[in-house]
Amino acid sequence: MSSGASTVPCQYRTGKTLGSGTYAIVKEAVHIKTGKYYACKVINKKLMQGREYMVRNEIAVLKKVSSGHPNVVTLRDYFETQHNLYLVFDLCTGGELFDRICAKGSYFEQDAAQLVHTVMKAVKYIHDCGIVHRDLKPENLLFRTPAEEADIMIADFGLSRVMEEEKLQQLTEICGTPGYMAPEIFKKTGHSKPVDIWAMGVITYFLLCGYTPFDRDTQQEEMEAIMAGDYKFEPVEYWANVSDTAKEFVAYCLTIDPNQRPTAEDALNHRWLADKGEHFVPDPTSPSGAPTNLLPNIQKAFNAKKTFRKAVLGMMAVKRMSTLAHPTSPKEHHELRTNLHAYKEESEKEIVDQGHQVIHMHSDPDVEVDKLKKEDDISQDHGDEAAEAFAKLSISDDKK
Repeated sequence: MSSGASTVPCQYRTGKTLGSGTYAIVKEAVHIKTGKYYACKVINKKLMQGREYMVRNEIAVLKKVSSGHPNVVTLRDYFETQHNLYLVFDLCTGGELFDRICAKGSYFEQDAAQLVHTVMKAVKYIHDCGIVHRDLKPENLLFRTPAEEADIMIADFGLSRVMEEEKLQQLTEICGTPGYMAPEIFKKTGHSKPVDIWAMGVITYFLLCGYTPFDRDTQQEEMEAIMAGDYKFEPVEYWANVSDTAKEFVAYCLTIDPNQRPTAEDALNHRWLADKGEHFVPDPTSPSGAPTNLLPNIQKAFNAKKTFRKAVLGMMAVKRMSTLAHPTSPKEHHELRTNLHAYKEESEKEIVDQGHQVIHMHSDPDVEVDKLKKEDDISQDHGDEAAEAFAKLSISDDKK
């Protein structure tokens, strides 16, 4: 995973578990000398066998974007023990984007526009660094602190890729979270930075109504709807209080042809984000014509999907680990699904402190992009198998 390594005393002491990600658990960690707290992603090495490049990719990406933008999570350190890999990040304690919105007493279209503007600026920064994120969604947008004015952060760069202008223009693997994936990912026509703009269109739609535009009864139907760009601003009662300008912005981002889709800079120049004046539908019950509070409808729609979304995210962990590495046999996929929870529990039990010797990684600043492409872009050699594996992993059949 790196060009050099040295065995040194651990500089951190891990503490309580903060959460569980796709293929890792996240623990609180304190730097022993400074007393500063961090979030530490802990990845079981058994789980990463044959998939080491996933962590190597994530580190390569994070080294390019870390400390360069206030709304992008920063990788502070990374090391390994005998059993686990550790990635140390700034601690974000403010919670996920949509949980934060639902906890507010009110939420207006201008709030959504400000959030999208902030995140889109961070997306532009990432793209300018030569990175495509590939998994933008509300769950990966976190607040730095619980404070009202806290920065919102783009997190989880596990699916991100370095996009060298001369060497790596198009990726063709099938990856991401289904409802936020762009048409070209499913079509396997090659994808790049425009997939993040599509995802921002889906996120914006979601922020205005509480559900996603391509939500269907099965994953197959959802995929077909995405490829056809088949969505509507319905039900009417959820969209009557949203301005035409906001709907225009969503449609702008959800341009099917990636070559015609706006760049992050184009999106930032759209009037919904660029105008100094607010865009909103006045509340008919307000004597002063104040903006309509969108929160009641958003909470209603969001809560209706919560149970299903939890089941989806559980299955996504298995899909992400199996189909993104190399096509696995049904037996291998079953073993991964069976062992995933156990491996993460193993990682959770390990406590590191200054008494532990750890291997501190020292990687070259120049990432071997071609090598990463060859190892990771499974559809170069196994496209049909990958598509079949993805198709078999339906996660929506039991939707209520």
